[in-house]
Amino acid sequence: METEPTPKELTPYRQQDSSSFDERSSEEMTASQKKTLIGIIAGVLLLIAAIILGIWWLIQPTTDTARVRDIFIIFMAFQSLLIGFTLVILIVQLARLINLLQNEIKPIIDSTNETVSNLRGTAAFLSENLSEPIIKLNEYVAGLSELFKVIGLARKRPKTNNTRKE
Repeated sequence: METEPTPKELTPYRQQDSSSFDERSSEEMTASQKKTLIGIIAGVLLLIAAIILGIWWLIQPTTDTARVRDIFIIFMAFQSLLIGFTLVILIVQLARLINLLQNEIKPIIDSTNETVSNLRGTAAFLSENLSEPIIKLNEYVAGLSELFKVIGLARKRPKTNNTRKE
């Protein structure tokens, strides 16, 4: 035997206790965002310190030009790897975007176009078969009532004053 759900069970989760849920999730998100931000800042500071230390070491008078050249070549190779990795990520993201457009957004747009064309047809049908006959009927009734007023068969209605006297 199935029991009917209560109104509280029918309401969505967010509506039941949305204030406490939103507060908890926003606090958790800010804590994780703070940890991520602190990690990024520490990494950048460590990288800057390593660059400064490397430059200081290379400026020493005992360092020869060949060593500076070799380190510069290593730095350029590292930069090329970084750019290549970034391009791979860009290509993957572009492929995901194309997949999203083809498989999810295009069917939605096609369905919307079909709905709009159905709505356009329905509006044209109602206009031709409902609105126009009613408008014509109102025209004929107004013409007949004016004809009866002119002939004298219908009484002219006195104008009513909508203001109240109190």
